[in-house]
This record gives sequence, C-alpha cells and structure tokens, in this order.
Amino acid sequence: MNPFEKGTIGNVELKNRFVMAPMISNLCNIDGTTNENHIAYLNERARGGFGLIITEYAYVDSSNGKGSPNEMGVFKREQIPKLSRLTERIHASGSKIFVQLVHAGGKANPHYNSGSVFAPSSVDYMGNIPDEMTFEDIRSVEDKFLNAAELSARAGFDGIELHGAHGYLFQEFISPALNHRTDEYGGSMENRVRIINEIASQIRKKVDIPVGIRLSLYEDDQDGYNADYGIKIASALNNIDYVHFSAGRFAPPGSSASFYYDHVHIGEKLRKKLDRNIMLVGSINSMKDAQKALEVSDFVVLGRQALADPYTPFKLQNGIPYRPCIRCNQACRNLSNAEVRCTVNPYTGLENIGYRDRKYMGEVVIVGAGIKGLEASIYAASLGLKPVVYEKIQVGGQFNEIVDKYKRRDFMPLIDYYSVMLNRYGIDVRHESVENGIMCIPDRVYPDIRGNGDISIDTNIYRYFDDVLSIAARNHVIMSNDSLNTLERSRVSGYRKLAEKAGVEFKNLDSYDIKLYDKNQYDILEAMKSGRRSVDEYILKNESCFL
Repeated sequence: MNPFEKGTIGNVELKNRFVMAPMISNLCNIDGTTNENHIAYLNERARGGFGLIITEYAYVDSSNGKGSPNEMGVFKREQIPKLSRLTERIHASGSKIFVQLVHAGGKANPHYNSGSVFAPSSVDYMGNIPDEMTFEDIRSVEDKFLNAAELSARAGFDGIELHGAHGYLFQEFISPALNHRTDEYGGSMENRVRIINEIASQIRKKVDIPVGIRLSLYEDDQDGYNADYGIKIASALNNIDYVHFSAGRFAPPGSSASFYYDHVHIGEKLRKKLDRNIMLVGSINSMKDAQKALEVSDFVVLGRQALADPYTPFKLQNGIPYRPCIRCNQACRNLSNAEVRCTVNPYTGLENIGYRDRKYMGEVVIVGAGIKGLEASIYAASLGLKPVVYEKIQVGGQFNEIVDKYKRRDFMPLIDYYSVMLNRYGIDVRHESVENGIMCIPDRVYPDIRGNGDISIDTNIYRYFDDVLSIAARNHVIMSNDSLNTLERSRVSGYRKLAEKAGVEFKNLDSYDIKLYDKNQYDILEAMKSGRRSVDEYILKNESCFL
C-alpha cells in the first residue's frame, strides 16, 4: 500500500495515511487548556504533511484523571474557544485532527489531582495502591467521557480516540493482571471490555464523528497478556471505527522502544490485517518501515520521528532528506520535569519562537565537522551563507567512535543525513587545518578512559557507556547500578544485557576509580544548539560583512 494514498475513517477522509502519534508534550497550561505554544507545535506537524494529527492524551476528569503536570484537558465548556482555535489551525494546514481522551485511573498522579485515585481493582500500580472503583465510580467515568466527547465535537475535532493502552484506566479493565473484579466488569473478556463498549455506544448516539481506540497489542510485563489476547480484545469492541495498536503496560520497551529493539517491533507481532481500520505505531522512521507497517495496518503512525522532523511525510514524498529519530529516548522522555524536546531537533517544543528569517551573503569558515560543526554548517547555509568546513579527520566526530552496535545502527543515519545536506547545499569539506573561523570543537570534552586497564566507574556520561564496552573486551569493568538510573528504562534493559554479555559487572561500591556525573551533560542536542549559537554570534559580530 502506498502511504500517500487517501484513507477513510468513518465519515472522515484523510489526504494520506501518515498519522502523528499522541505524545505527552507538557506544553499546555496547568489547568489543561491549550495555548499558542501547544498549537504551534501540533500545527508544525500538520504543515509537515501528516494526514491526521492525534493530540496527546487529554484528561476528562479534573478531580482524579490527570497523569502529567501540564497535560491537555477536555472537561469544561470554557475550554471550547481555545480548542476551537487548535482545530481551526490544523484544518487550515490541510490536516484532520482527532483528540485522544483518557482517564489515568491507577496511574493518575496524586500531585496533580484533588480526589482519590481509583482503578478497577486495588492492586499495585508501580508502588501505589489505588482505591477499587465502585459501580457509581464507573458510571461517573462514563459520564465524564461522554461530556468530553460532546465538548470535542463542538470544538471542531474530526474524531475521538479513547486511550486504552499503556496502563491507563481502560487497559486496567482489559488487563487480567490489573482487573480482579468479579462483577459485570471483570472475569470474562466480554465483561472486561464492557466499560469501553458502553462509552463508545453512548458517544455514537451523541456525536457524528469517528470513535477509535488505542490498545496495547501486548504487555511487556512478566504477567502481561500476549498479542493473541490483544487481537481478541480488538475484535470484541463495538462502535469503534479503528484500532490504534501500541504496546506495553508498565514494563519497557512499550511503544517507544530504544535502539536496542527492532524497527516496527509492534507490527512484527500483528502478523495480519484485521476486519477493521488499523493504525500501527512503534519505531517507524523511514519509508521502508512505513511500507512494512502497512502490510498489517491501514495507517502508519509516527511518534518520535514526528518530533525529530515534523516535515517527514512531505520530505519522504518529495525525496528531500529528513532528520532521523535515533531512538535515544533522551529529551523526549523527560516529561515529568520538562516540556517535550528532541535530541536531534533543536526546535521541537519551541515552534512558536519562530525562525531567523533574514538572509545573508558571503563565505564563512567552520572548523570541525562533528555534530556541532555539521549543524552549524547547514544552519549557516539555510541563512544564505556559503560555509566551508575544515575537518582534519572524518566527518561525524565522536559518532565514529560508537562501539555499541545497536546505537551505531540508529545513530549513524544522522551523519548520513548531514552528509546529504552538505552535498545539497554544495558545502565544501576540506580535510586540512585552519586557524580562523567559527570554531566548532565540542564545548566540553570528557576525559578518555579507554587506556586505564581494569576499572570501576560510576557515571551518567553517555560516551562512557560505549567506552565501557571497549574496555571490557580486554579488561575487567565494574559499573555502578546507579549509572543505569540515568538512562530511560528500555535503554537500561538493552544496555545491561549487552554489557553483561561483554563481561561488565554491575554492582555498587563504596568508591570508584572514576566517578563523574554532569547534570547538564554535553550531548547531541547541546552540540546542535551550540553550533547554531556559534553561527548567530559570528553573524552579530560581523553582520556588516554579510549584508
């Protein structure tokens, strides 16, 4: 199937089959209302060619349904004008927009809610034990979703997606590990999906827009259900126009698998198309991935790739290079403390700030072709300047020293992207030395530890995770368990497995040969920001030369 073919969901026609995944952004206001930053962030993806935008999960109950600090909300009439501005802007950019509605259930954060947290059953939710829902609680939740659906339709949303994945309330009913009820909402598959079917039926009677659901095809937890069960759940749902398959409950990797997992990893367990519209998400960041996903689905959903390059669909269709998601799970996963960001895109989450629109002329010398120098080069070229890059060794800098084969597989396409862009802009790369120009050596260089012999290390520095693998090939390495706390959970499991296979021993010691933590470490994103900043500062100092 061609991803650029039109598609239909219910009574809504989409211009293509590319969908932006619902992802927490924390860009909304603390009361759940949208704002210009949030609208600009979503609209950039609409402008980038996505046929459908699905908003981040929006809580329907302000008393105990909220999961994130600045989560979007749909629960009161006063929100309609600003929500209408959001839908108006997306429509003006040629895309459709669905709102994803959620009740966080047992995963609701007590810090962001005034009422008691509840769930289908009073079981352990990653250290918290919520109250068990009463029959009245269930009816109240149904009313909240119906209210949110009516508000959404009035605000101009083209469709509604119910969030039934990732351990939130609907999945808590679906999952045998979380639902221990013995009444009509538990015990059998028919009972486990009853609340979803009741809500979907009520919405269908009230509003004339499509209703879909996001489901975890399988759970990665040890006591989790498998893909066969997930498919049966999808088939047991009524009044649903599409099923959006994701994965996971609490345990990694879920849908946002790191580079230690295969691309299209969720699709590998789906095996065949079902008798209803299917959307598929999960580590899709190329045309090859999209076409593989469309073998078992009708729509292809891009999550982190939409953060890396909001214009991915447009660029794929027109043969233009795009920034690839490297599946590092760094900036995009720091959502308990910050707004959405992307390690390979300095503008993600900052779309409302705008771009420098003035054009300049003249040649500039850029010294160094690591990430900082490469980003500085194509940024300068985008401003009209003619960069000449001097690099004594090899384009790519420290990327060329990556030992971890899984990281290398997903990181090196970023260097490929820069290489294509250098050619596209006609940027000359000279392998020789030069003394003057925009200096793009790293702002911070961490000491090389690879020649130290046997070593114990406690660190959060990303490059040392690679160095440890190199050292372990010849020497004994002890790495602290605490070091792994700095990685996102799916990277923890993948790295530990790889490192232990290489002979690395993980344990906490009273002291280490090397103990180095950098709260604001110099990583890929910081290098990109620094490269752009260096160009801006150079222009300001010499602006009269480039006008």
